[in-house]
Amino acid sequence: MNWRSVFPIAVLLLLSTSGCSYLFYPHAKEFTEKAKGATGVETLINLTNMAETTATAAKGGKGSDQPFDDLHNQFHAIDNSICCVEKSVKKQPAYALAVTHNKELKTIFKRLWKFKNDQPQRDQHLDLFVSELQEMRQTLETLR
Repeated sequence: MNWRSVFPIAVLLLLSTSGCSYLFYPHAKEFTEKAKGATGVETLINLTNMAETTATAAKGGKGSDQPFDDLHNQFHAIDNSICCVEKSVKKQPAYALAVTHNKELKTIFKRLWKFKNDQPQRDQHLDLFVSELQEMRQTLETLR
């Protein structure tokens, strides 16, 4: 094997195991650092609070304006942080529900992305996103 045949495999392996979102969304890491709590659950709670505030600020906007861009990065910060909780937390049944809420956030955000330029769909999806964030935060509170 020469380096030309190994290089694409190495890049693929690196991208699939290194948390690509921080590679493609470097500001997500900044938001995670701002939200850093004493535990992984506290960090997630802080991120959901931050994202809820940003989603509210993004209402009435259009396209990839600053609040929408921040929300996008905060969403990726939440998505990346869900797996960074302590092992004892992952064993609790409520953690599985938190993971489900995260998957629902992904689905909602994909639709929100589709309608980012279209009112009132953007605001409707932002409202749905906020509602899901609140449900996720309630679940995370039980894991404290």
